[in-house]
Amino acid sequence: MHEGHFLPEVKMETKVATCRSPPTVAEEPLSRKSQLISSVKSGLFILGTALIVFVAFRNTLTWHLQRFWGASGDFWQSQWVKVYQFFDGDEYCMNVWGTFLVTFAVYWGVGGLYTVMDLTGKPAFLLRYKIQENVPYPVKHTQVLRVIKQVLVNQIIMGIPFLIIGHYFMNLRGYSTGKELPTFQWVLLELSVFILVEEVAFYYSHRVLHHPRFYKYIHKQHHEWAAPIAITAIYCHPLEHIFSNVLPPFLGVLFMGSHTATCWLWFTIAILSTLNAHSGYHFPFFPSPEAHDFHHLKFNQNYGVLGVLDRFHGTDTLFRNSVIYDRHIMLLSLVPLKQLYPDNPKQKSM
Repeated sequence: MHEGHFLPEVKMETKVATCRSPPTVAEEPLSRKSQLISSVKSGLFILGTALIVFVAFRNTLTWHLQRFWGASGDFWQSQWVKVYQFFDGDEYCMNVWGTFLVTFAVYWGVGGLYTVMDLTGKPAFLLRYKIQENVPYPVKHTQVLRVIKQVLVNQIIMGIPFLIIGHYFMNLRGYSTGKELPTFQWVLLELSVFILVEEVAFYYSHRVLHHPRFYKYIHKQHHEWAAPIAITAIYCHPLEHIFSNVLPPFLGVLFMGSHTATCWLWFTIAILSTLNAHSGYHFPFFPSPEAHDFHHLKFNQNYGVLGVLDRFHGTDTLFRNSVIYDRHIMLLSLVPLKQLYPDNPKQKSM
């Protein structure tokens, strides 16, 4: 699943992504050992930062958040009780139909807002954050309708049976149930596990789909969009949807035996992440979608979500040697990143 910048006016001509000069002999691609060290450093940085923040605030911030999240009488706990009562405590209905309703509503609620922009090109001031500026935009209604039809097939025809099967696997494994929400600290731990499991499962399933034996018949459909829009996040062959879009986020949930509320939170985060990754916009204060957008542009770069396994396997070399890599950060101002990091450094805004 898986990721802006127009100048004020949308240009239509074709343009190839600008890359830095080819590496010299001294800048040859990293050896396997160097790639391993670099990958381990990236992974340790992510985990270390999360651990430091967690420990530093464990006795203060997390205590307050825990009370807000799940203590008896608090907002989230009371809301969950209402949800639980709405389903009459039926775990099957919550896990299957509740999960379907939550994921469907998040996907089309947020994806619909992006689609309005994709069809109208409005509000115009947001076009400054479009990543690929040299593609036809707004997109055609016929293209969007084709995407919507396939996405609905994947969500309904493929997604509901998967949820039913997933429910029975969760029962076999055993999972947290009932009216009481898990502690905030435990949810943080589970989310960390989910992210790591998804990175491994998505990276390798995605690379398999790019193998010549599978790409032409399965994954090529998703790559019809070299400049993706948000709702193309799960526009793909039904088999791909199951094994590369749905299964990777579910494996962590199955492994941890997570509470239904935690599952809904995680699936919501995963959907918002992949909508952003495919949106074609790099908005201020949003996670950077540059890596996955570059994957759609070049096809053989950035297969993962976090980038750790891409660094290990060297499948981000072209990306990291392009000017686009400089823009692969969270934008913390309203100035478009293409003005901060232009293709031609002489054009940089003062």
